[in-house]
Amino acid sequence: MTVRFVGVRHHSPACARLVASTIESLRPAFVLVEGPADVNDRIDELLLGHDLPIAVFSSYRDGERYQNSWAPLCAYSPEWVALSAGRACGAEVRFIDLPAWHPAFARRSNRYADADRWGAEAVARLCKAFAIDNEDVLWDHLFEVESEAVPEAESAGGGGEKRPEGARPEEKGQAEKGFLERGLEEHGLEERLSAYFSLIRGEERAGEDDLAREAYMARWVRAAVAEAGDRPVVVVTGGFHQPALRALSAQETAGESGWPEVPRPPDEAVAASYLVPYSFRRLDAFTGYESGMPSPEYYQRLWDGGARAAADGLVEEAVTRLRRRGQVVSTADLIAARAMTEGLAQLRGPRIPSRTDVLDGLAGALVSDDLGQRLPWAARGPLAPGAHPVVAELVAAFSGDRVGRLHPDTPMPPLVHDATAQLERVGLDPAGVSAPVLDLADDRGLRRSRVLHRLRVLGIPGCVRQSGPATGADPVLNERWQLSPSDRRLPRLIEAGAYGATLRDAAAALLRERIADAGNDAGLLAGVLFDVALCGLAELSEGAIDAIDAGVAAAVDLGELGRALATVLGLWRHDRLLGVARSPLLGAVISAAVTRILWLAEGVHGGPAPADRARLYALATVRDALVHAGEQLALDRAPALATARRISADTTAPPDLRGAAFGLSWSLAGERPTGASENENGSENENGSKSENPSDGQDEKGAGPAPDPAEAIAGTAGPDVLGDWLAGLFALARAEVLGDGRESGSESVLGVLDTVVSAMTGDEFLVALPALRQAFAYFPPREREAIARGLLDRRGLRGSARGLTRTAADPVLAAEAMALEDRVTRLLAREGLGPVGNYPDVINSAHTKGTS
Repeated sequence: MTVRFVGVRHHSPACARLVASTIESLRPAFVLVEGPADVNDRIDELLLGHDLPIAVFSSYRDGERYQNSWAPLCAYSPEWVALSAGRACGAEVRFIDLPAWHPAFARRSNRYADADRWGAEAVARLCKAFAIDNEDVLWDHLFEVESEAVPEAESAGGGGEKRPEGARPEEKGQAEKGFLERGLEEHGLEERLSAYFSLIRGEERAGEDDLAREAYMARWVRAAVAEAGDRPVVVVTGGFHQPALRALSAQETAGESGWPEVPRPPDEAVAASYLVPYSFRRLDAFTGYESGMPSPEYYQRLWDGGARAAADGLVEEAVTRLRRRGQVVSTADLIAARAMTEGLAQLRGPRIPSRTDVLDGLAGALVSDDLGQRLPWAARGPLAPGAHPVVAELVAAFSGDRVGRLHPDTPMPPLVHDATAQLERVGLDPAGVSAPVLDLADDRGLRRSRVLHRLRVLGIPGCVRQSGPATGADPVLNERWQLSPSDRRLPRLIEAGAYGATLRDAAAALLRERIADAGNDAGLLAGVLFDVALCGLAELSEGAIDAIDAGVAAAVDLGELGRALATVLGLWRHDRLLGVARSPLLGAVISAAVTRILWLAEGVHGGPAPADRARLYALATVRDALVHAGEQLALDRAPALATARRISADTTAPPDLRGAAFGLSWSLAGERPTGASENENGSENENGSKSENPSDGQDEKGAGPAPDPAEAIAGTAGPDVLGDWLAGLFALARAEVLGDGRESGSESVLGVLDTVVSAMTGDEFLVALPALRQAFAYFPPREREAIARGLLDRRGLRGSARGLTRTAADPVLAAEAMALEDRVTRLLAREGLGPVGNYPDVINSAHTKGTS
């Protein structure tokens, strides 16, 4: 009885041909293939007659782990050839590896991945010995193209000595190569592969995951040997596993009988496998697939017609693509590319151009610019950003655009059928091209919107929203979509079926996963919650609500948390269209966010610095939440007022935050809070914050006697802090500032501010001006015009208030000019050459300073 172990590299045409010839010659009883053993009862489905490439997609989900895995198969995959050739010769074909959900695959999204780079040192030594750039070029040289070049050399006439297989035209110093390297050149394909994989495996100990897989596969081999009797058994696995399997399968193990049991997932887990259409783009190493061979279109053509046909065909394909893109490729360029390709093939060894010979020849003839990066085929990995357009087109041509198609009888997950039914139910063609405009105020339009948003959230291609509401408070009532067919829609729907059997369930499961992944990133949480509303899925599980609460409670970015609160509050307050207004889920988020923002704000310390609009916006959203949702959500204002008093009195807090805290207290209490300046009465704690003891003169709701605006501003009148403090005040209490003092006749905040600014020296005003301009930017044009009118009235002047707010001169430049004039005037006075000018009077007479 014979056991033939055929070690392969995934997606290698040379290995696929070896597998086919081995099975054809041995006609074995069993063909055992590296693949998921839990799919053995569906091999008939796998061999229905699909258009390749396809993949076995497996998904797994439990309380702790979620995993997707693919096992791609194309026409030249050795595993596919083993299945089809074994079935054709009457053998029983079986997968023998652990299921994709098994913990041994926990860190692997592609079953046929060789990204672990076992034997990297051995590969580097071989590349050096053969003067070759990288592993892929080495593989072509040793196995793909060399195996075809030998017959051509052997049939050459002239009676000359035949060139030994793998020999190079120049002397490479055979004595310097190790025994295995010489063996790679001197033997046939199977012997060379065996030597190569033995060298790769070497003496390294495989990881625990690989050891578990090899032990399991060896049990299948021993069982097949026992079952086959005198008939041979062929075992097709990745070459890395071949040496270990050969040794393990020869061991006698007591107590084994029959075929190994296929592991089953835990009862609480959900695991499933389906066939999905695959594409060459997903298969290509240049676009990120980390196993097997790059440039699948090249190897498909090599498999179909040989290396010469592949080289010639792809030169033509590349030139066609470039011309279609508007790149001028002349006949002379084409001749130069072919000549360079043939010359490289002769120089490097194979007489038939290899993949890199063709690519280098085309790049050398067509790229005249200085490249800023290495050619992508010189190393493995995705195409880097900024690649030369010609190089990008060459990579695309060699990658190919073939997309697989499943046989019509292939079973599909329930989600595929539900998605089709849902689209048809709302009158949308799942396979057509359309640009529907949906009225969200209409029940039918809202139902259509929710179906499309669920598809969008699941990442289904061909469903793109071009416009629509961006937040819960957005007054937009329509959505515009662009629907188009896509070859990637079915694969993605099948893969999304791992989340649930219906669009609603699948979208909800994915959104729960996004909530968990968001962690304490408030911006991501806000985006997820808005998608929850758009999908009409406000009733999430308690686990998701707990995860949101925990994420908000751990958020560290004050600005992001403020934006998140604004989004959620807008939905909670205004959303009548999407159906989440007054949602308990959103209410819980609002409560948690208000508490967290106030806690974070009180922890911010630092000296004078430009106003941070993001944190001011965060405090403004807290104000809005307390004003508009406080009663319904039982939000207590007292802690917020107490926190605001402490921040406004904390001299170590940034000026903008102190001003915002003053404004928050003012807007919430309906009167100015105490603690606005560092000169106010009251005891201080050790950290400098005001005591919360009621004896400080504050009532139980946190409000206290209202100070004069002059006292509030006096503590922040320095030119380096005034504008930032005002920015915080205006961000939180703009309406209160505009209406302050008009009925009582007392001095308003703006009046006090005019006095303070007018008393500044020229240099002080120049320091304060940029921050003052930023602060007054919180007022819209009409309100700025009203402020300008008030300043004119204070001076008893007549003129256009609107004109003051729309001066042609740059205010900063004007202030610099007046400061210079002031310094010159003072210098002249000091030298007895003229009177001392009064800088504020100069500015006041120009009607500029108060409105800059």
